[in-house]
Amino acid sequence: MSISALRQYLELLKYSGIKELYRPKSQKAALLAKHQEGYSNCTLCPLHTGRIRFVYGEGIPDALAMVIGEGPGEQENLTGRPFVGAAGGLLDKMLLAINIKREDVYIANIVKCRPPGNRNPESNERLACMPYLVEQIEIIQPKLILILGLVAAQTLLANTNTLGWHREQTHSFLGIPAYVTYHPAALLRNPNWKKPAWEDLQAFQKVYQKLV
Repeated sequence: MSISALRQYLELLKYSGIKELYRPKSQKAALLAKHQEGYSNCTLCPLHTGRIRFVYGEGIPDALAMVIGEGPGEQENLTGRPFVGAAGGLLDKMLLAINIKREDVYIANIVKCRPPGNRNPESNERLACMPYLVEQIEIIQPKLILILGLVAAQTLLANTNTLGWHREQTHSFLGIPAYVTYHPAALLRNPNWKKPAWEDLQAFQKVYQKLV
């Protein structure tokens, strides 16, 4: 499936008329647990062939914010938890720097199985997993989304613009304000990007604090 098909899918979501779905917290938790178990043997794309654990997502059902990356890495594949490797440790520090604990948010990825060699997930793989992520968002109903990295930004926002372009403005996904910053793995490779990432996080924090 091409990237254009992915964009068409996202456009369909945009104009579907979905505004807000209310579910009690207990029902949200049950739905997330049910879907995590039900989708764990997914074979919709080739990524399942290298799967050890299905990395659905992690966090509280009533999270004010969702943090969305591109896909699991080696440690995530082993544990079934998102962002638990070196990049996950940095993400925890990034959140704490803006007074947000990991357990205060819901963390997920575009794709739920590890791409071989940690390569970028291909468009057909992202398209196959997108309904799972959209369903998570509709259940959790976050008020803010923090998007980590270029692949996740281009996928969710349906464009091919640069990371710099994405970082310069506030976006919207399914009617939810969305902010874009560097993926923690990129910051580990390029520490010089930590300063602009800190600026992104501060902008996100200002909006988050108003919601709290």
